[in-house]
Amino acid sequence: MLYWTELYYHEWQVENSIKMTGGFLLGHLFPVTKIVRLERSLNTLGLRNSIKSFLRNTKKRLKLVLYRGKKRFCPVCGGHSRKFLSYGINPRVDAQCPYCGALERHRLLALFLKLREYLFEKTPQKMLHIAPEQCLEPYFRDIFRDGYISADLHNPQAMIKMDITDIQYSKHFFDAIYCSHVLEHVDDDRLALSELYRVLKNDGWAIINVPITSERTYEDPTIVDPQERKEKFGQGDHVRRYGPDFHQRIKEPGFIVEMIQTEDFVDDEIRNKVGLSLSNDTIFFCRK
Repeated sequence: MLYWTELYYHEWQVENSIKMTGGFLLGHLFPVTKIVRLERSLNTLGLRNSIKSFLRNTKKRLKLVLYRGKKRFCPVCGGHSRKFLSYGINPRVDAQCPYCGALERHRLLALFLKLREYLFEKTPQKMLHIAPEQCLEPYFRDIFRDGYISADLHNPQAMIKMDITDIQYSKHFFDAIYCSHVLEHVDDDRLALSELYRVLKNDGWAIINVPITSERTYEDPTIVDPQERKEKFGQGDHVRRYGPDFHQRIKEPGFIVEMIQTEDFVDDEIRNKVGLSLSNDTIFFCRK
């Protein structure tokens, strides 16, 4: 007889083994050393991409088995699961889709854009996705097709390398901009906002989100030590904490801002289904 505690422990072993090794097949765990040796051997034969693809597909199939269920729904990838994963420095329960990795803010965004499908009626459109999240890139590509452009200063996976305070595109170039959880990393966020305003078309729209973690925006440019930044701003690479007054800063270059919170358009049943019961995220929807 398999008792609940044993089942729970076995599930924990499997989940964490997948996270740590990327290899689990037919109920047997691949030791890390064997995976490393196998990958090195295949790399010697020029088959490294093949093994990566094999492990990635195996991991995906196993997740479909491990998290099979209908209790949760991810509007980003369309996947149903029995639960969402915990995630974060201070882990949040019900936070991450086990299939595409979407967090609460990504699922909230997908619900919001579903209600505003008219934003995509005009075609073709050019869209700038700054610091592209892996879960949202295919979502936006599917909508904007060849008009989709991802940009990042440090991430080599982005389509172009770009400094958000010096955007190398002409005035009124983009129909849509998505920039989420980026500005808290940028020294001169006001300059970045003015650049976003400049490259957005007059009839375009932008979603510019930041984590709201303070009663009022707090910054101190003299704090440069990563440990002190972590203590003051929550992460070693953050340069400020934003408060609800962030919308005033967005308005400075000329944006008209609409602040939308989860409870404004998501009822309790859907909120629970998509894992937003504990979410307090705000969408800053901007137009000219």
